[in-house]
Amino acid sequence: MSFNTALSGIRAASGDLGIIGNNIANANTTGFKGSRADFADVYAASMMGAPGTAIGQGVRLQGAAQHFGQGNISFTGNALDLAVNGRGFFQLSDASGASVYSRAGNFHLDRDGYVVNSDGLFLMARGADQNGAITGGIGPMRIDTSYAQPNPTSALNANLNFDARSGETDSAWALIGGAPDPAGYNSTTTTSVYDSQGNPHDITLYYSKQDPATNPNSWTVRTMIDGVVQDTTTVIFNDDGSYSSPATINLSWNPGGGATPGQAIAIDLSKSTQYGSDFAVNSIYQDGFSTGQILGVDIDQEGTIFARYTNGQSRSIGQMVLANFANEQGLQPLGNTAWADTNASGPPIVGAPGTSGLGSIQSGALEESNVDLTEQLVKMIVAQRNFQANAQTIQTEDTITQTIINLR
Repeated sequence: MSFNTALSGIRAASGDLGIIGNNIANANTTGFKGSRADFADVYAASMMGAPGTAIGQGVRLQGAAQHFGQGNISFTGNALDLAVNGRGFFQLSDASGASVYSRAGNFHLDRDGYVVNSDGLFLMARGADQNGAITGGIGPMRIDTSYAQPNPTSALNANLNFDARSGETDSAWALIGGAPDPAGYNSTTTTSVYDSQGNPHDITLYYSKQDPATNPNSWTVRTMIDGVVQDTTTVIFNDDGSYSSPATINLSWNPGGGATPGQAIAIDLSKSTQYGSDFAVNSIYQDGFSTGQILGVDIDQEGTIFARYTNGQSRSIGQMVLANFANEQGLQPLGNTAWADTNASGPPIVGAPGTSGLGSIQSGALEESNVDLTEQLVKMIVAQRNFQANAQTIQTEDTITQTIINLR
């Protein structure tokens, strides 16, 4: 009797429709991966059965094979919305430390500053030290919202042009009411330096031309911080206008106000020149900065997370990791767009985005479901016809059975 054969076909078609329906239902689910039905035929034959005489007993649903192909990338503008472009999964962890894996990158900060998804699972990343160097340890990614530590100035580099046509002013140097007499210098530059507490202080350099008759290529450079002269140094240029000496002007400065005393600052003028043109400031750079609060985060393609601060600084605070598997089909779906590794999938291979075959990170974007809705609708029609055809088999078998029963 072929009733059982037709029933197996109906069950298989129902399972196929269920998988198709699940794909369609998740057509807009972020990071969702569609599945397809895999079927296998059924035969019942003895070991000694004559070849060519076995009649199939129907079909069975062998499994639902997931398709891990890339979904479209849609841009959101939210820096913590992340998409993987290529292979790999975000590694997530719950409070107990159990790991799960996902392609859905809609993350946000919880009240403690940890990067979590909508289920409260932590995004795993490698941390960074105070200098921004990525360390090897992997743990929940936390964005510290406390003040950034200030950096006291230790170096000041100035690229200037001293006007070789200038007249002598060094002999007229004098302080009038604590301020330098303009007759005692040719040019001046002012910028800010920072002490160990992040307090800004004005540092002003006064450039006075020495007597051209005896020292035509010499200038006196006086350094004042907060109106107090800290150093007086003679700077010498070569005959061709290039810089000669000294290599640096070295200060030992006491900022006061509780900041660390004896702060060393090296002033480098070695990129400066003495040409017959107006005094010019090409660049002035100092390496200190004040404290600052975090303004936001930026994430690059390698998954490195940079924090931006109100003091204009930016530094890396971590790098997220991705996990890959030898057999993605062996992953166990957990729901909520997450998977768990199994013996069939193999252990996770964890690495930085963009390395070892792992994809890159797109910040401010999400990966859409990889379900092709048009394709699924066509498959639904085919599954419906298979269901109807198997139902027709039952109806035909029933007609034959009734004919046999009615024989007299």
